[in-house]
This record gives sequence, structure tokens and C-alpha cells, in this order.
Amino acid sequence: MFNPHPSISTLPIADGHVCLVIDNALEEPERWVKLAAENRGSLHFTPHNAYPGPELRMPDAVSQRLDEFFVKYIRQHLGARRTLRMYSRLSMVTLAPGALQPSRWICHRDRLGAKANECVAASVLYLFKDSDLGGTNFFLARRPQADIDRLVDQSASAKPDDFSAIYGISPGYMTNSNDWFEKVQTVPARWNRMIFYDGSLFHCGDIRHPEKLTDDPQTGRLTYNGFFTCKRAASGHEPVAHVVRDSGLLDSFEVSSSPLTRTT
Repeated sequence: MFNPHPSISTLPIADGHVCLVIDNALEEPERWVKLAAENRGSLHFTPHNAYPGPELRMPDAVSQRLDEFFVKYIRQHLGARRTLRMYSRLSMVTLAPGALQPSRWICHRDRLGAKANECVAASVLYLFKDSDLGGTNFFLARRPQADIDRLVDQSASAKPDDFSAIYGISPGYMTNSNDWFEKVQTVPARWNRMIFYDGSLFHCGDIRHPEKLTDDPQTGRLTYNGFFTCKRAASGHEPVAHVVRDSGLLDSFEVSSSPLTRTT
């Protein structure tokens, strides 16, 4: 399923947070696209999380393999310990900008009801070859926490016209900074690239070419997403060891030359 000898690079985000980037993550990524295509009719919208497209939750056995990879290579770099619960899904971004609800006009966080002694990690694996379909943006809040919380709450309940008038945010996918958030990093999409990051960071898809969105898994913005709720490590983020820090990752898109070795 996953590359047994992953090559992992770190990309700084802000305030000591990093995004872990794994290229050539799957041994047979084409099989995943075929799986999505064969189960196209089983991908459905799930209004509870306002994702801008259909999703298909993966079987627990598949999610377990992702968790095993996370435990072996990733969690210590995101300040996480034991995985308490997790799940994964295939997802497609398909909605036109005008069809989005206000909650998708802004970046979001993956909280999953985590407690104070828990943390949330998330992963995205890009299963499309057209990089114009977009990678992932990360943001920092520009306003006090109370104001941001109010904005987020209103984005889930206010009518679109009211939300836009009150907060000065126009309909559409968020691709740049605004009065409320500063964009601090973008990870470009690449075929068979997987990223892991702290789910408490504000983030969103970098959808700059929505005219290219489609509901066809073979040509659309298909991703494999994972969500992990973990015990928080007592010491916080541990130093990243045996991982190549490559600031040129975004320019060259080259796989790091120093792969992590497997451990037993």
C-alpha cells in the first residue's frame, strides 16, 4: 500500500509548526484512482462538515494501514503520542465557487472534538496529475481569538449575503490573505504526494482554477484524507530527526535524497 521506504521532507509553516511532505507515497496510486472510479456512485456529500464535494469513507482495515504509517513515521514530529481514534476517506472537490456556503469561503481547522490533552493531525494525499487543481494553503489568524471564533460560528449559520456584508468576505474558494487571515504557506499538489500537518492550523485547498473541477475521479481533484485524534505528547513537538529540511522542495518538486529507514 504505502512506500516501504518513504522519503520525508519538512516544510515550515509558522510558529514552529511544520508540514511533512512525502512524495511517491503509495506503491500503486493508480489503483486508488481506479477504486474511486469504480465506486463513483458511492461518493456522497456529507453536510455535517460542509466539504465542497462528495466523499467515501474507507474501510477500517484501510484506515489502519494509514495509521500504521502515521505511527511509524509521522506522529512524533507533530507532538502526538497514541492514536485514540482516526478515520480516512476519499474526497473530491467539485462545487463551483458560487455554490459554496460561507463556511467554505474561509479556511478551517480540524478539531474533531479533541480535549485539552489531545491533539489532531490530518493528512492529504493528492491523487490527480493536474497540479492546477490545487494543493493546500495554511493561514494564521489576524484578529483576536474571540473575533475569529465568532466569524467561524457565523460562517456555519448566517445567510451568504448577510455573512458577506458583515465580514467583508466574498463568495469563493480562499486562495490568498484577507482582513481575517494571513496566508503563510502553500504546499503545491503533486501526483502521489502526501502531506501531514497539525489539524488545529487554519488551512484549505488552494483552488485557483475552479473551472477545472469535475466529479470524475480519473480527471478531478481526488484526494485521500486522514484524520487522527491522539494523546498530546508531554514535551510537545519533538525535534525532527532523520528528515531532510529542503527549502527547495516547492521549486524542484524533487524527492529528498535521504530516505528514512524502516525500523522493526
